[in-house]
Parts: sequence; C-alpha cells; structure tokens
Amino acid sequence: MSRAAAFFDLDKTILATSSALAFARPFYRGGLIGRSDVVRSAYAQFIFLASGADHDQMETMRRYMSDLVTGWDVAKVREIVAETIDTIIDPAIYDEAVALMEEHRAAGRDIVIISSSGTEVVEPIGERLGVDVAIGTQLVVEDGRYTGEILFYAFGEGKAQAMRDLADERGYDLARSYAYTDSITDLPMLDVVGHPTAVNPDAELRRVATERGWPVVDFARPVSMRHRLALEKRQAVAAGAAAAAVSAAALGIAWYARHRRLT
Repeated sequence: MSRAAAFFDLDKTILATSSALAFARPFYRGGLIGRSDVVRSAYAQFIFLASGADHDQMETMRRYMSDLVTGWDVAKVREIVAETIDTIIDPAIYDEAVALMEEHRAAGRDIVIISSSGTEVVEPIGERLGVDVAIGTQLVVEDGRYTGEILFYAFGEGKAQAMRDLADERGYDLARSYAYTDSITDLPMLDVVGHPTAVNPDAELRRVATERGWPVVDFARPVSMRHRLALEKRQAVAAGAAAAAVSAAALGIAWYARHRRLT
C-alpha cells in the first residue's frame, strides 16, 4: 500500500523568519561577508517578512546569493550554521507547525521539508525537527568551495518536480499527501498534492486559496524547540509516560543530482 507524506515549505511556514537571510550576522562574524552585505540582508529580511517575495524578487535574491557565496568554504559554512542554529533558528520555529508535523507523524505520514534555502541550512534544521527528508537548493561545489552555479534550485516548478521524483523514489501517493506553504511562487507545490494548505499566505496565495476552497491557516506563535521539548519531557514524566525514541532523519538531496542538473 502506498504511503503519504506531508510537505512543508520552511520560511514563514515552519519558521517565523527567512532561514537564508537569518545567518547574515554569523556569516559576517565568521569573515564570509562584509558589513554592507549584512545591511542588505537585513533589508531583504524586512521586505520578505512584511510582504513575502514574488517571482522577480526571488530571482533577484537567487542571483545575489549565488554571487555572494562564490568561493565560500563549504566546511566553514556548515561550522557556522552548526554553532549558531540554536540562537538564530531555534527560537523562531512556529509552535503550530511543530504540532501539525506531530499530527502527520502520528497518522503515519513522512515529513518532508522543501525550501529554496541552501542544503547547508535546510538539513540541520530538518535534523533538529526530526523530519524524514530535507530538500534545499543545492549549489555546485568544487575543491570544497562553492562555484556560484546552482545544481538544483528548490523554487516554483522545481519544488513540484522534486516532490514527484521523491514520490516515485519513496512510494508516496501524492493524491493522499499534504503540502503547506506561504507563497504564491509555491503554487506548483500545492497543485501536486491532494491536500494543499496556505499558511500565513501572501495576498495572491490567499486569494487563490479562497477561490479554490483550500484551507488557509495563520501561524503566530514562535517557540523555542528546546523549551518545547523540555516542557514535553516534564509533562511525560508527570504522566508517567515513557520517552519516545526519535528515529534518525534521512536527510540530504544527493539523490537529486542523479535525476537532473539545472541548466
């Protein structure tokens, strides 16, 4: 019998921030970017959180980020993300999103994150959340450094195609699967599943979701995962419940390089 999955966008769906732009200050302290890049990232973060990002803005951001990271040492990026994820990302996770993932997991569905942010950011967040698969934009790496080229861009139709490929590989029935996102640019992601939901949607996605009768939900309670897990542990002890073991997440999208290369 085929399985079902719940596909989640990351920014403004699971996180109350932009996962890519949120690391600007740690990257600056790590010597990867200059002060002007921090200011530009902060402004982009403000615009993104205030009104979302349309297709043209996402393309501008893609070009900017590709140019910015060219020549960066991949190991250094991973080190900075690992050292700062607790202070940057952990407090910005929506409590409602975590609860929703728990509901899907209890129903036997796999949890998949698919985000336009880079894999070096998406995978650690997915691991922290205990998801089954984390898919992000994958950059070309040569001799341990980014070339500035993009192997796979997890955006628009690219997300939908990755979902179809993953469904073929893991046996998901997309008609029985769920998808959650905030942006009209992710409309292909919502169209590919039988149960789409708009989360904190921008104006255009809210309009489309209303016209099509899709659920629209608004998440508004960022919570520290460490605090949430500690609370759950105390509740479990008080109730005499045994702690549940968390299965290891199957993270990464190295599989995607076998399917197609972005040209």
